[in-house]
Order: sequence, then C-alpha cells, then structure tokens
Amino acid sequence: MTARSILLAASVVAAAALPAMAADNVVTIYSADGLHDGTPSWFGNEFDAFTKATGIKVQYVEGGSSGVVDRLAKEKSNTQADVLVTLPPFVQKAAADGLLQAYTPAGADKIDARDKDPKGFYVALVNNYPNFIYNASVLKTAPTAYSDLLDPKFKQKVQYSTPGQAGDGTALMLQAFHAFGGKDDGLAYLKKLQVNNLGPSASTGKLTALVNKGELYVANGDLQMNLAQQADNPNIKIFFPTGPDGKKTAFSLPYYIALVAGAPDSDNGKKLIDFLLTAEAQKDVSAVAQGLPVRTDIHPTDENFAKLHAIMEGVEIWSPDWTKVLTDLKQDIADYKQAVSGS
Repeated sequence: MTARSILLAASVVAAAALPAMAADNVVTIYSADGLHDGTPSWFGNEFDAFTKATGIKVQYVEGGSSGVVDRLAKEKSNTQADVLVTLPPFVQKAAADGLLQAYTPAGADKIDARDKDPKGFYVALVNNYPNFIYNASVLKTAPTAYSDLLDPKFKQKVQYSTPGQAGDGTALMLQAFHAFGGKDDGLAYLKKLQVNNLGPSASTGKLTALVNKGELYVANGDLQMNLAQQADNPNIKIFFPTGPDGKKTAFSLPYYIALVAGAPDSDNGKKLIDFLLTAEAQKDVSAVAQGLPVRTDIHPTDENFAKLHAIMEGVEIWSPDWTKVLTDLKQDIADYKQAVSGS
C-alpha cells in the first residue's frame, strides 16, 4: 500500500469515526488531491499549526475534485464535512446545488475580486495551472505538440484523469477545446488520443507514480501538485504541448475553499478557512506547496516561486467562462463519452 493509499484509508476510517469525537474540537475537510502531496506538505504543516494554535483537530478526507462534491451531495441529509476544497467547475456546481453556505473569510479584502465568488460561496486558496508530465528517463525530450501524443509509440502509455470526475481531467477537456479552436475539433483530437489512452482514472494524483515508474510515459496533471510530487518522483518532468497554432496555452485552475452548508462544526470550519488564508499560511504556498498564493499582499522570493514562473514562461494564459462551463458541462461530458467510446 502506498503512502497516499494509507493516508486515504486513514482519512476514511477517521471520517467514519466522527460521531465518537467531541464536536467542539474537530473540523472535517473534504479536499481534492494535491495540497497534501510532498514531504512536508502544505496541508500537513498548516493543519498541525492550526491544531497547535486552536486545539481543534483536523479530519482530512481526500478524493477527486468531483468525488468530494458527490460525497457532499450524498450526505446532504446528514452532513459530515465542514470545509470543501476543490477545483472548478466543481466548486461552482457545489454552490449551484446548495451544498455551500456563504462566508466572507478574514483577509478576503486581500484577495482579488476575480478569485472570489460574487455571492460569497467560495474563494481561491491556492492558484494553479493544468499541465502534462512525462517520464524523462524514457523520453529524452518532452513531446512538443498535442499531435505528438498520437504517435504509436505512446500506445497504452498515455493516461489522463477522466473529465467529469476529476478537476484536472475536466481541465484537460476544456484545454483541448481551446487549443484546437472549438469543441468539435477538441473532441475529435481526444477521440484519436483514445487509441493510446490506457483507460479512465477518477483521480489525477495517482498517475504521477505510474509515470515515474515508466508504466506510463505521459499523463495529465497540474503545476502545483506535480512540482510537490517531484521530490518523491524524480523521473517526472512538466511540459505544456502546443496546439495546431503552435502556441502553448493554459488557464488558471485554483483550488477553491468553501464552508459547507449545514456543517456540523461550522464555527471550526470558519476558523480553518481563516487560518489557511492568513498571510503566514499563504507565505508558504510556493515554498512548501509549490503553488501560487492568492493574497495580493504576499510577494514570495523563494526558489520555488522563481521556478514556477520559469516553467510558465512562453505559456499564454486564457480565462474560461466558468458559468458557461458549468451550464454546458453535462452535455460536454456526454459528448466526450460518446467521442471516446467510438459510438
């Protein structure tokens, strides 16, 4: 069993045991994977510091970006979580489905308006970008273009997390739509790529170890998570392929944090959200989590921050319309499934 599996198993066991714990000294967070990666991890450090400062224990449950929201929905009549951390468009879906309650965290005035929900249901926690990884011990150079991944040498050696289930997988689908100039051409590319795709994956994080071992040559990921994983996975490197126009493009894919509607320990949830958005916690986002802080008053100078900017050099940033993404998501996922199934 991997360290990630042990952590997840322990989290699930802990979550099952929630009723046995005193309500005044616990907070439960459901989170997409990524921020607990690495040794040390940003979540691990901040949870320890939070418990030391408040006496409140953190129950951590991890899953795919859609999976944690689906779990909230299933538990709506008996809510177990206090805090949600997930990626777009799943945080927008959680808000639309009434799974979140509005809350304005302390320090929210230090976060750009573009990183906050106008209705107050969620705010960005760590900024991030979707990317790809490859095994540098097998491939001497990164694939240059999306079209390179169609080469027969990649048969059963490419895998990406499933759109509609994982935030990074959904991001890959949206990125394909953008890179190829529209949904039809993006889906046509993913249909061709299916020949080399090993199969579906509900979570992105587990693909890293497979690439590191050479069982896969290429997988999708996101910048923060993959940089945090590199210490334990030395064969992986990050790349951004070019589209048919020869351009490398990406979009901001933040980890958002929100207070859960009907949270059993709502006050503790608010305290945890506030704590993770303090200047002290945000100062370590790049140094430890290898992500980008969301507070405008934090200006990191650490080596990781410089590395992040170097990796993003030459990558054009575009901005999805998340409201439209959410509106179209069900049909887009249906179209994606039809395209890759060949029917």
